[in-house]
Amino acid sequence: MQAILCNQFGPINQLEIKKIETPVIKANEVLVDIKAAGVNFPDMLMVQGLYQMKPALPFVPGAEFSGVVQQVGEKVTHLKVGMRVGGFNLTGAFAEQVAVPALQCLPLPDQVDFEQAATYLMTYGTSYHALKDRANLRAGETVLVIGAAGGIGIACVQLAKMMGAKVVAVASTQEKLDFCKSHGADHLINYKTEDLKTALKALPDSIDVVCDPVGGDSAEIALRRLNYNGRFLVIGFTAGNIPNIPLNLLLLKSCQIVGVFWGKFLQTFPKEATQNHLQLLQWIAEGKTKIPIQKTFNLREAKEALQWIAERKVMGKVVLKM
Repeated sequence: MQAILCNQFGPINQLEIKKIETPVIKANEVLVDIKAAGVNFPDMLMVQGLYQMKPALPFVPGAEFSGVVQQVGEKVTHLKVGMRVGGFNLTGAFAEQVAVPALQCLPLPDQVDFEQAATYLMTYGTSYHALKDRANLRAGETVLVIGAAGGIGIACVQLAKMMGAKVVAVASTQEKLDFCKSHGADHLINYKTEDLKTALKALPDSIDVVCDPVGGDSAEIALRRLNYNGRFLVIGFTAGNIPNIPLNLLLLKSCQIVGVFWGKFLQTFPKEATQNHLQLLQWIAEGKTKIPIQKTFNLREAKEALQWIAERKVMGKVVLKM
């Protein structure tokens, strides 16, 4: 089978497409013929050796995928050969086939196509877990989303609106802000042309929840705007630097800083995580949520897709089609 191979940690351009052996499944695994794979920021970090977990070399990058079950391990009961599934694995998705534990795959409703199924688990799974489980978001609250046009950002915008919140979107260009508005954002802030501190003070409502997948200098500014009992969701650090937050702010504002690690949630509470993912699939199937896919690449263009992520060109999601 054809796969993208990372032989050493380093720049994206050192990746290569090679023919490798088809994976052999274990008793609790399935072999999936991959139809589409989502491309995400952690995939880029993993290739560069910058992710918190480093897979053994060489490895096939790519974490989220959709496809058709081709083989089933002897201990697998809930999946059958020929089923359409969406799934997640730390690595292996940038290939024509992947072997994955069966519990990490979910059958797809007929209404959900392979591209949507390959792009919802990481970003929408993380964002729904953040808003529902970590922030306990309530209807009528106001959510500030930093980096709102990215994969996590636009998922937070869409899901917060579905959950009855008002949404303030922060992004770097007018094009990105228009994109956020088209997906439900109520207030827009261009942090490149506006002073973020001043713009936040001018909002009609104070902030109940901050969704921050970016980090950097904007984090403390946003935290200072939090309401009493506000929740600051730490989702990632795409800015590259981890902010140092004065802890006295938490005392003075009676607010919370809440970590969001979706991967740990998957491992620790698999039943609850599955329920979240089934809810997201239901919303997608019903047309209540549609994941915005900006661009589709083929497997040979995986390096270009990852470079789009690195250069922050992406509004929504990009996907590889096999």
